[in-house]
Amino acid sequence: MSAPALTTPHTCDGCLERREVLVRAGLVTMGVAAAGVLAACGGQEGPGGGSSGGSSSGGSSSAGGALAQVADIPVGGAISATGADGKPILLLQPEEGTVVALSAVCPHKGCTVVPDGEELLCPCHTSVFDLTGANVSGPADEPLPTVDVHVSEGAVLPGKA
Repeated sequence: MSAPALTTPHTCDGCLERREVLVRAGLVTMGVAAAGVLAACGGQEGPGGGSSGGSSSGGSSSAGGALAQVADIPVGGAISATGADGKPILLLQPEEGTVVALSAVCPHKGCTVVPDGEELLCPCHTSVFDLTGANVSGPADEPLPTVDVHVSEGAVLPGKA
């Protein structure tokens, strides 16, 4: 009778175990998915550099310096944009043809405030502001400061006219 053969686990220097391969594949998949989400959330630029279709994602300044087109801002609503200084702002159109800009930096902890229907919401600590920038609720106890903008030929431009 012969002795049972002893099996030793296969060892290979430089080989990856199954678990390691699966972990790496999962990380690559998550990275690709995250890139897709970021691309989808970035919004699309319409003619003139503004965000398209009244979307709440904002556009940055175009070559002509326009922050957005008035037509992209819903009447009685707001869109997010980037100011001439690179800081986040909100562009509001309280009545047709009148555009107002507010800083989108929450006075509570500095998070970015976003349009939420007929209100402006800080997603970090749920401070709520009305469309004038006044604080409605939440931990923020100061209004959103105004930012100087003006309208020229349907474009919203930084600074006073």
